[in-house]
Amino acid sequence: MTKIALVLFNLGGPDVPTAIEPFLFNLFNDPAIISLPGILRYPLAKLIARRRAPIARDIYARLGGGSPLLANTEAQARALEASLRNIGELRCFVAMRYWRPFIEDAAAAAKAFAPDRIVLLPLYPQFSTTTTGSSWRAWKRAQRRVGLQAPTTLVCCYPREPGFITAIADRLRDAFAQLPATASPRVLFSAHGLPKRIVVRGDPYRWQVEQSCAAVVATLGRRDLDWRICYQSRVGRLEWIGPGTDAEIEQAGRDGVPVIVVPIAFVSEHSETLVELDMEYAALAKRSGVPVYIRVPTVSTLPPFIAGLAGLVRGALAAPGALRSGEGRRLCPDDRRCCAMRELISPR
Repeated sequence: MTKIALVLFNLGGPDVPTAIEPFLFNLFNDPAIISLPGILRYPLAKLIARRRAPIARDIYARLGGGSPLLANTEAQARALEASLRNIGELRCFVAMRYWRPFIEDAAAAAKAFAPDRIVLLPLYPQFSTTTTGSSWRAWKRAQRRVGLQAPTTLVCCYPREPGFITAIADRLRDAFAQLPATASPRVLFSAHGLPKRIVVRGDPYRWQVEQSCAAVVATLGRRDLDWRICYQSRVGRLEWIGPGTDAEIEQAGRDGVPVIVVPIAFVSEHSETLVELDMEYAALAKRSGVPVYIRVPTVSTLPPFIAGLAGLVRGALAAPGALRSGEGRRLCPDDRRCCAMRELISPR
């Protein structure tokens, strides 16, 4: 029986208060986040982490002291193992970029499993050099370091994957049902922001976010739907892509319309959804005069989403072209606009 290692890429999050500052350091020390030489990036990351740690501690204190992201990701891993139990001996490994279990830990665990095939599945539907690209490069380094020799396929993006889109549309319909039939809400599709300079360099993230939103709207089939795309979680003084989610909430208050916020780039709950959207932006909506504020839950382990991910894994395993042991390839179920940018995700 074929042994398959399914590796789930995710951001990671501090599990205890003492992990917050080192988590932030790992984040800002990533050259995909701060593109400076290491001799300059390291002290700058130390400085940013130290300054931001008190703010982050307050955020995670509202969640009990740590991030729920690992537990949510592990639930998705178990759901995928159940969905894929008939394709061979498959085991999921969680690989976090900035906190435990690190990508290096996942590579070592996969090596012990001795797989015949490896599929890398990011829990980022839309590709970015700062998320999937960074994890891919880190995985290649870790794979070489532990001597993991098995054909490897990266599913790099799935912004229009039907199961993903269906799951979001189902969540949105539930939100509409909470409003009076005569209400005309404004739907805000909120994604994590990126510095504008990263997008200008060719990162396809914003374009893919737009594709996801358009696909959800088409699936809903609601005529005259009032919807907008916006971005949250800005940090620092750089110019970020916009408009900001906070600005759109304030505008909805001025327009006097109900708001439904849809986390379009997050597939599991963590600080950006549970604190930023549920607490901070809900309070902003109240201050701004928004009559009703509803936040749609993430797709988490909804059956259409898990079925869609399982389909991506099957597609990766069935993709044409033999792979020699230790080689890596990219599989883009969306279109070549992402994977054609080889310089964005080539290993370093």
